[in-house]
Amino acid sequence: MTIYAFRGRNAEGQPVNGQVDASSPDAAATQLLNRGVTPIALEEQKSQQGFAQYWQELTQSRRVETVELIMFCRQMYTITKAGIPLVKGLRGLSASLRNPTFQKILLDIIERLESGVELSTAMRYHPKVFNQLFISMVSVGEGSGRLDLAFHQLSEYMERDLETIKSIKTALRYPSFVLIALAIAIGVINVKVIPAFAGLFSKFGAQLPLPTRILIGISDFFVNYWLYMLVIIAIGGAMLYSYIQTPEGSRQWGKKKLRVWIVGDIIERASMARYARSFGLMMKAGLPISNALELSARAIDNPYLGDKVRAIRAGIERGEGLFQTHQASGMFTPLVLQMVSVGEESGQVDVLLEEVAAFYEREVAYDVKKLSDRIEPIMIIIMAGFVTVLALGIFLPMWDMYNIQKA
Repeated sequence: MTIYAFRGRNAEGQPVNGQVDASSPDAAATQLLNRGVTPIALEEQKSQQGFAQYWQELTQSRRVETVELIMFCRQMYTITKAGIPLVKGLRGLSASLRNPTFQKILLDIIERLESGVELSTAMRYHPKVFNQLFISMVSVGEGSGRLDLAFHQLSEYMERDLETIKSIKTALRYPSFVLIALAIAIGVINVKVIPAFAGLFSKFGAQLPLPTRILIGISDFFVNYWLYMLVIIAIGGAMLYSYIQTPEGSRQWGKKKLRVWIVGDIIERASMARYARSFGLMMKAGLPISNALELSARAIDNPYLGDKVRAIRAGIERGEGLFQTHQASGMFTPLVLQMVSVGEESGQVDVLLEEVAAFYEREVAYDVKKLSDRIEPIMIIIMAGFVTVLALGIFLPMWDMYNIQKA
């Protein structure tokens, strides 16, 4: 956006002046005309920001976080429910934002709204911030005249989704730190500690025990080839990342995630909760089942499961029922399938899908609380094994030498 200084006349013919943010002089003139101001002169203002402002923009996030989107939806719910015009409400919101990226996006949306574009259409120009599900909900809200309800439902959906993701990350934080600390300790011991003991043992010329010889061999490998190991790991990581970005690789990675020991089952049920929540939200908003399933397949954020949801959509388009297609997918438990069947028979699919989502979310919350209890014994065994091997490798030859000297 560029700042333009303007001079003009208002509807009463009185001279006015000020500044306006716009992408071009024509856009600036359009904004002024929509405000009832006839522009006489427009002049682009050169940006002269101080160091403090420059540093603030440099350090602030260039991404729009989920928390910011949740707050945006809540504020838009309040604005639309109160009957405040969209342009006026969005202009007030943009002025209060601390994220410059989000602020520029809202100013662009305001400019498009003033040119006669609908809100959902203006949001389509920013797909990295507003996904298809978000835009579809806003579009349905505009069509039904209940934009406030659409923003309310979106805020609740994103908040539940964020809580589930945070709870899983919190549960995995402790074991992740332990494994990272263990990896660092192994590196330091192999590079610094064991070579020092190896030099000490070599002076005695005694036959070393097998655990000690293994540790010294591993240490020598680390010391001599650590640079090659880093290069191989970096290249392997880059190749794996590139493969995951491909359609086939993302599907394989999505499938592998569900098979990870301990956490794979939790990830799968969290994905099922997201699917049920988004599908129920789309159905409640009045979208056709086919469109709702396609949006839910994208919202599930797992290409492997997304293909299964699209298979459900294909079955629906062939004339099959929800229960039959969901059963054929193999993704759901018998209890959940019964709830889908009841919802289909009673015509309350959206309500029952919300119950399905709540069911999965309760299971995920319970398993996440128990996750630390399941991981702690594994961490203890790993640490005990590491300490045992290290102790045997270092202290056994020291005891042997002590016995030789004593004899």
